Amino acid sequence: MHLCTMPERLTEMLMDTWTPLIILWITVLPSIYMAPMNQSQVLPSGSSTGLKRLNEEQRVLHRSKRGWVWNQMFVLEEFSGPEPILVGRLHTDLDPGSSKIKYILSGDGAGTIFVINDKTGDIHAMKRLDREEKAEYTLTAQAVDRDTNQPLEPPSEFIIKVQDINDNAPEFVEGPYHATVPEMSLVGTFVTKVTATDADDPVYGNTIIKTALPNMDREAKEEYFVVIQAKDMGGHMGGLSGTTTVTITLSDVNDNPPKFAQSLYHFSVMEDVALGEPIGRVKANDLDIGENAKSSYDIIEGDGMDIFEITTDAQTQDGIIRVRKPLDFETKKSYTLKVEAANIHIDPRFLSGGPFKDTATVKIVLEDADEPPVFSSPTYLLEVHENAALNSVLGQVTAHDPDVSSSPIRFSIDRHTDLERQFNINAEDGKITLATPLDRETSTWHNITIVATETRNHSQVSRVPVAIKVLDVNDNAPEFASEHEAFLCENGKPGQVIQIVSAVDKDDPKNGHYFLYSLLPEMVNNPNFTIKKNEGEAFLCQHEEIAVCSRFPGRAEAEPCAVIFAFADNTLSILAKHSGFSRQKQEVYLLPIVISDGGTPPMSSTGTLTIRVCGCSSDGTVTSCNAEAYLHSPCACGALFAVIVVLFVTLRRHKNEPLIIKDDEDVRENIIRYDDEGGGEEDTEAFDIATLQNPDGINGFLPRKDIKPDLQFMPRQGLAPVPNGVDVDEFINVRLHEADNDPTAPPYDSIQIYGYEGKGSAAGSLSSLESSTSDSDQNFDYLSEWGPRFKRLGELYSVGESDKET
Repeated sequence: MHLCTMPERLTEMLMDTWTPLIILWITVLPSIYMAPMNQSQVLPSGSSTGLKRLNEEQRVLHRSKRGWVWNQMFVLEEFSGPEPILVGRLHTDLDPGSSKIKYILSGDGAGTIFVINDKTGDIHAMKRLDREEKAEYTLTAQAVDRDTNQPLEPPSEFIIKVQDINDNAPEFVEGPYHATVPEMSLVGTFVTKVTATDADDPVYGNTIIKTALPNMDREAKEEYFVVIQAKDMGGHMGGLSGTTTVTITLSDVNDNPPKFAQSLYHFSVMEDVALGEPIGRVKANDLDIGENAKSSYDIIEGDGMDIFEITTDAQTQDGIIRVRKPLDFETKKSYTLKVEAANIHIDPRFLSGGPFKDTATVKIVLEDADEPPVFSSPTYLLEVHENAALNSVLGQVTAHDPDVSSSPIRFSIDRHTDLERQFNINAEDGKITLATPLDRETSTWHNITIVATETRNHSQVSRVPVAIKVLDVNDNAPEFASEHEAFLCENGKPGQVIQIVSAVDKDDPKNGHYFLYSLLPEMVNNPNFTIKKNEGEAFLCQHEEIAVCSRFPGRAEAEPCAVIFAFADNTLSILAKHSGFSRQKQEVYLLPIVISDGGTPPMSSTGTLTIRVCGCSSDGTVTSCNAEAYLHSPCACGALFAVIVVLFVTLRRHKNEPLIIKDDEDVRENIIRYDDEGGGEEDTEAFDIATLQNPDGINGFLPRKDIKPDLQFMPRQGLAPVPNGVDVDEFINVRLHEADNDPTAPPYDSIQIYGYEGKGSAAGSLSSLESSTSDSDQNFDYLSEWGPRFKRLGELYSVGESDKET
């Protein structure tokens, strides 16, 4: 018995092809069992007989006896037809042909994909198979007795392999592809790699794409579309193929210089354009993109290189021309500039193609504008003496219209800078005159603003500051720096300096102050006192050296020099002519002193020095001046003794007076009783309001007598006495403030009752003493209209009224 592994239909289809080969094979090996050239062919099997038909020259081969020897079958993939495909046939030598043997199949796909005829052993494929899904199936075959189901032979395992056919085309899994390569790349430059896969051939290869053309220019063509086709079976007829696309983009390189769109640009601008304002734009185009297209602009030639500047707009790559300095149509009416645009990033590979820059000419024409007046000076400084006459001319300002039309100018003073209107100005010629007197000692500087306005166009206005310095004239007499009072010791010596005084002068002479002191003519021969001027030192600078030349102010013997440095003391010493001054004879002396300056005209004043005679110690320290003079008399001693006695008696009388009042006298009010009867409201003489002011406590702290304070505080300073006739409400407010700030006040309310309701009120009296109505007559409904804060109060009164009704 043999196992047939070729399907019947496949045998019929390939019979014509294989018949000659089979005949040749049979002819060459007539005595060998039919066996495949590889192990996939089925081997014959038998139960009791072996192979005996070998040539006698050949050695007889023996094999172990078994029911069947086989291991694999084959079936073509994707093969289909109206009937199931015969894969192979199982047969055992134990089958006598009586149909007592039953064939059983188990394993992968048994009963579903592969079905066996249990009588004949034929195996059929019931479905269309795909090798790419499953390449082989492992099954188990067994022959059993049909009646008893007892195995006749041990089960045997075999494999059914699905044979491949070319049913899958190549695929580009990662397609479509995108690649980038720089423009102007050399031929053979790597671009990208594409990969195709074929399910029928797992070792399908890759494809590399390279540049094939030289000088590919991005500016001419930026993208290329390439179609790649992959074929199997070596491209022979009957093979399958797959395609994909590759988009190749040329990246930019800096191979193009900037180029101005035009060689000449014209711009016009008003002469009064603000500094920094753009007046025009130029553009150098570059065919490149990104960083390769960036350019910088510069002004390389022209008559306005210092007047204009050019910058690059980072967004548009335009060159922006701006004004650096003020323009003046009347001075220059046009400018010519030469600007250059150059690439910032240059590729050295393309330098041989020429410079990566370009130039253009720019003409700028100025237009006349109506400009405000222009002063001849940005500031003015005028000087005037403080004694200048009214309407005298202090100075002059000038201005002109810079325009060609040259409008007349009118001048005025900004009165916000001259609130006191001390100055005037001639509107036609700009002369400044004095309107009110000046005083250098009050104000040394005056700063005003002069306004120049065109008569033809009042909107054209200019301003200029004018500083007016007031020069000093000698119009103030010197005087003592302070009120002096000298003290003379009774035991003083002749020639002793009693006092040193100084003088001041509001004027400010150029060479400084120099004062002259003298006594009045009638007191030149004063027998008690004399004066002495304290002089300073004078230094002169000659030949860049400083030397002492003479006593100030005489310097006639000195040679002329550049500068004289004078240090004047300007103080005066008062000296006593004799000793033996006595307070008993004269306590105070008055000494008039004349103070003169050296100005032109000279000014002088008289100051009186008060000299008081005092008692001094041996070292000259003043101990007393006039108090002891009264103690030396017997009358004074008696009066002092009398004062001491009165004070002693008064203290003894108040010693036993208790500080705390008794409980039965504890009251909360101070009641003042009067024995006289007043004359009514019209009587203003019968009652003195000063009584309410509590004169006993005006000058100091008056402790409360109704309680005993826990802590003792220092008496506070009492308020000033209130004059008689003051209004009562003011008096009450003063006392209320005093009570609020009293640190000894006890922590309870003290009611003070006053029968005064004020001078009058629009609301009338708040007292209910004379009210004729009662609470029951009042309506409190208005409380609900006062807002949420009075809502609860209104409810309480409403409840009260309802309770009364019930």
